[in-house]
Amino acid sequence: MAEKIAAEEEMVHNGEPLPVLSASAKKMKIDKLLNAPLPTYDSSVPGSFLWTKIAFWMCRRVSSVQFRTTASSSTTSLQVASPGAMCCGWHTNGLMDPLGIFLNHPKEFVVGARHDLVTRPLLGWWTRRLAVQPVVRKAELLRGGCTEEEALHLNGRSLLALSSGVAHGFGCVLFPEGTSHSQSSMLRFKTGPVRTVLAAAALAKAKDLPLPHLVPVGLHFRRRERFRTDQYVEFGDPIVLDDDMIPAAMVEAVSDGGWVEPPVEIVHQIRDQLQDRLPSMTPNTSTWEEHRALHLVAHVQARAKGEHLPNWPSEVHAARNARDEWPGHHATFPPEPLSGERFERASEAAEMLEAKGLDGRDLGREGRVLRRAKISHLPSAILSLAIFFVLLPFSLTSLGLQVALGRLLGDSTDEGLDARTSYQFLAAFFGSLLVWPVVALGWTSLVWFNHGAIGDLLGWADAWLYLGTASPAAGLFLVYLFCFPVFWASGKSFAGAWDVWVDTRKSWVRWRFPSDEKSRLKTLLSELTP
Repeated sequence: MAEKIAAEEEMVHNGEPLPVLSASAKKMKIDKLLNAPLPTYDSSVPGSFLWTKIAFWMCRRVSSVQFRTTASSSTTSLQVASPGAMCCGWHTNGLMDPLGIFLNHPKEFVVGARHDLVTRPLLGWWTRRLAVQPVVRKAELLRGGCTEEEALHLNGRSLLALSSGVAHGFGCVLFPEGTSHSQSSMLRFKTGPVRTVLAAAALAKAKDLPLPHLVPVGLHFRRRERFRTDQYVEFGDPIVLDDDMIPAAMVEAVSDGGWVEPPVEIVHQIRDQLQDRLPSMTPNTSTWEEHRALHLVAHVQARAKGEHLPNWPSEVHAARNARDEWPGHHATFPPEPLSGERFERASEAAEMLEAKGLDGRDLGREGRVLRRAKISHLPSAILSLAIFFVLLPFSLTSLGLQVALGRLLGDSTDEGLDARTSYQFLAAFFGSLLVWPVVALGWTSLVWFNHGAIGDLLGWADAWLYLGTASPAAGLFLVYLFCFPVFWASGKSFAGAWDVWVDTRKSWVRWRFPSDEKSRLKTLLSELTP
């Protein structure tokens, strides 16, 4: 196995090693891919209206549990009725990257995705209802997953479908790196998103519709692989297309359902604009250690002014300013490593905190190295734990299997750390669909067999079970339906209790921080203060 992976890593395209493919990505089912439903553009959504609304409603519910905080910002107003938008971000967190854009942008989206997301069990059924268009990547083609003719035909079909959606005013998300990864800076840019938005512009021009634009999107996760991390989605200034970029031959070809490649110089021009803007909306550091050091510096600088960084977006922007103002720093792609004695001190201090599970938020004020626990948070922590323990039986029965499955799949996947939370999300999403109805039936049966004892305990007559209905069956049906919001509440209570556990553990670590290390940390921080 090791020899096989090593052989795959040696494959190079355009001077770069191809990514190692997961077992799922290697399974090409070309007939099934070619039969994937195409989007429709005469409705408010490109796929099934019912299943799309259900899917995104559930995605919002799961995301609210998976992330502790979620925030978004935009330099321009995001409108549903505005021209089509091709959103492009860096790609380090699997399914959570496009999902973050979908849930924070007001548009409905036509979706292109890796081919196996359309053919997997369960997930494939749902993605086909959402009219997700499969795409074959260069790595899969070069490794023999399908013939070049099949890949060209499938990708041409999918990209034309996505282009049509963007031309008709929908949004779309494509990642210029072409793959999810674990680097702290962006990989080499591919041209697929640019070619797709140019085809969309040609279709829009042929139909006398507003030309779409390209939107750089910053995707920021405090620790992407952790449950209850912080998420920030940052929409940047759009790259506007004009009529001069769209040749007449391309307009004629796409209006007839064909495909003509846009001029290479125009593709490279727009790609270079995107490459100038997007990396600065990412950590854009040579290593994750450097990234942590910059975030610590941002906290130290705020503390020196008697301020603090109140949330994750403010920390992202403060760390970006620290990076851009660093002596000798130049905005290059890929980024050059930071250097100097001040950086070495910042890096040492950041790694000391990282080794204890702490970060810049744990710094103290008014000369204290580490902050104390806030007693004012104690009442809310006790309330969160009380609610959790009251709902614990429901949490164990409705969430136990999902949590175990998500942990197992996330820790055992061959797709890398960037796919860990994707599997946890899918376990929660499909677990709610498949597990909750069965568990609700179990709780309803338990109520039925014990309704007499429950009535005696509560001092109610046996008729309490009917809940004002004409028959026991109707009353039991209401009990069955009531189980689902209780399961949801138990999930929220689990998330709240998890936050209390994390905060309590960090408070304990700060209190028990070794005195010699604390002394060294104090020295390093004092040398970082401007």
